[in-house]
Amino acid sequence: MADKDSTQDTASDVYCVTSDYTARDPTQISLEAGDTVTVLEAVSDEWWWVEFIDKNDKPLVGYAPVNHLSKEIPLDEEDKWENSEYFSSYGQLKLHSEMLTDVPRTSTYSLAIQSALPWLQDKVVLDVGSGTGILSLFCARYGKPKKVYAVEASDIAVYSRETVSKNGYEDVIEVIQGNINDISLPHHQVDWIISEWMGTLLLFEFMIESVINARDKFLKPDGMIWPSEAELFLIPCSALSAYNGSMGIWKDVYGFDFSPYLSLAADTLTGKPIYNHTLSPDECLSEPFTILQLNMKTVTVSQLEDIRTAYDFLVKRSGMLHGFASYFTVHFSHLPHPHTPVTLSTSPQSKPTHWKQDLLLLDSPLQLEEGQRLKGTIKLTRHKLWRRHLRVTLTYSVWEDDTELNEAVTKIYRLWR
Repeated sequence: MADKDSTQDTASDVYCVTSDYTARDPTQISLEAGDTVTVLEAVSDEWWWVEFIDKNDKPLVGYAPVNHLSKEIPLDEEDKWENSEYFSSYGQLKLHSEMLTDVPRTSTYSLAIQSALPWLQDKVVLDVGSGTGILSLFCARYGKPKKVYAVEASDIAVYSRETVSKNGYEDVIEVIQGNINDISLPHHQVDWIISEWMGTLLLFEFMIESVINARDKFLKPDGMIWPSEAELFLIPCSALSAYNGSMGIWKDVYGFDFSPYLSLAADTLTGKPIYNHTLSPDECLSEPFTILQLNMKTVTVSQLEDIRTAYDFLVKRSGMLHGFASYFTVHFSHLPHPHTPVTLSTSPQSKPTHWKQDLLLLDSPLQLEEGQRLKGTIKLTRHKLWRRHLRVTLTYSVWEDDTELNEAVTKIYRLWR
């Protein structure tokens, strides 16, 4: 690397970081894709001396690799959302078959809609991301609404429209193929929005933003939105088979020490959540901790960009900590008449759904003893460039009484970039 004193002067200029970079020595600066930096000096063809303002408004300076910087943000709005790839996947039957055959998911929506019968009659309903149209069909069958707008951006809308007609509901349900952000409705406001927007770690794919935008654009002030609330939980757990499949195999391969591969395995095999993981209740080492609560009538997009929560688990059962599992719960409430609350949960204690649970696997397991505490923080950060993507930063350490038994460990998980 060139010495900074031998650099050539250059005018201060703002550049976008196009891909992550982790500093390799104290003179360098770690950056994430989507950050912006001010170039102070063009040191060489490979390295520039830059200033970066962090989230606490603290200025940081250091070397950054030129091949990670671009004068222009390299993506247009369509690329940021990856809409062509995203909607293409929902234009195929595989995902819809998985959702329709998820009995707890689909039957819970059906039960919730039936619980709203007195209120739904003669109302205008908006189904956001309607897919095959099953939720719209439930509304038409049970609720006797005035109108249901089923909005779906993928090509599955063509078949959904035919299905609506085949079942005799074309006078009630109008299928609109398009992005919810771009369409208009004959009824400028609706009484009720319904959607199934939940993904990995509740938020992944960020369909929730489309629901929030639809709420702000179309929902009457006294209207309802279902699900009405959502919660995301975290729980420490044992997961021996998952750990052995990802990390344990590299410790001994036919009698050879393959430990040099462990750092690569930690990055490539445990650097992303293991989704659709089935967690047994007896693998849970503590009670769950609520890391996120959402009220769908009031949550804003800006509140979902960077979510940070401190946790403190009391270990209820001794065992090996291999990771943390997450699951979510959504509620169907806020009806203006008395009704039995309806809840859909993906917890290990509930009937399995297609979401199952998500596992954040550690690089190295820790032995926990009953009565100890597991403390740390979890941060969910929306990717600055790839807007459907999410990152999880997990910090953890073990405590006994007031003594920290190990130095806090931090690990980053990417969903998916």
